[in-house]
Amino acid sequence: MKAIFLIIAICSTAAAFGQKLPAASFAELEKRQDSLRAMSYEIINGKTQEVRSTRNDAFIPALVKALKTPYSFYFPFDSLTTMAKVYPADSTFRIFTWPLENDNSTFRHFGVIQMNTKDGSLKLFPLFDNSDFTTNTDTITNHHGWYGCLYYAIIQRRYFNAEYYTLFGWDANNMRSQKKIAEMLTFKDSVPVFGGPYFSFVEDTVRKPTRNRFILEYKRDAAASLNWNPEANLIIYDHLISETGEETKKFTLVPDMDYEGFKWQAGKWVHVEKIFHDALEKGKVPVGVPFDKSKSNLKEPKTYDEIAEEEAAKQAEKDAKKKKKKN
Repeated sequence: MKAIFLIIAICSTAAAFGQKLPAASFAELEKRQDSLRAMSYEIINGKTQEVRSTRNDAFIPALVKALKTPYSFYFPFDSLTTMAKVYPADSTFRIFTWPLENDNSTFRHFGVIQMNTKDGSLKLFPLFDNSDFTTNTDTITNHHGWYGCLYYAIIQRRYFNAEYYTLFGWDANNMRSQKKIAEMLTFKDSVPVFGGPYFSFVEDTVRKPTRNRFILEYKRDAAASLNWNPEANLIIYDHLISETGEETKKFTLVPDMDYEGFKWQAGKWVHVEKIFHDALEKGKVPVGVPFDKSKSNLKEPKTYDEIAEEEAAKQAEKDAKKKKKKN
């Protein structure tokens, strides 16, 4: 978990905009970052839950105090590698998230949204993880009812003069399963709103209800992807099947080398049932050497129509050869 989280934190760090940060503020934040780094390390690596919780309790007010420094939005906090950071394309805000592991291998998440203000003052929305206290994950909430996770990516879309920010998150969850999450972030009356009826299955063979949040839960030691693919212009994720034939038991689900996705259409993410065609036969699960996903051509995903055209062309070529031999 620690290695994966470190990668997420490093990859999600945005570039600093040092030219807008006064020298005095930069020097102050450099000092504060040193103490924050020590505390954040213990939040992740502390030997006991008591140590981790104590460091986290100290870290939160220390981070807020640092963010009160004028124009702190332009300080990258790039040495805090245990804290994930994402920025939208318009840089109107940024989100910090981090986990706190319990001794029973469950996790609680913490985070803040820092708005980019013109006068450099602090406008902050603390995120309160409510995921352990609700059985309904398909909710629309504000920052007080946040579905806690680590955000590793964000993409921005505009529709009818409104901005839509799609967040991609990871939750280590528990000893048996982990989760990848895609959800929409919007702002209503300048207050963040998480979730909404943006994940549509209207084009599926068997139509399913629209979801407020898309969650991919799977076996803890499996590796499943859920992210934006700019070359394909799609959200792409692994199709999952059960190792034991028990589809309702999420901790048995693993990727089968097939892919699904979502395309942006009329202000919604519309489900695409099949993108690639290198799936296993139904009912089978991967065995032996793990599948090397680098062999899949993510830059040129094939649709059913394209596959059909290729097969038709191959068959036509075979028929032409046979006809030539007969003649």
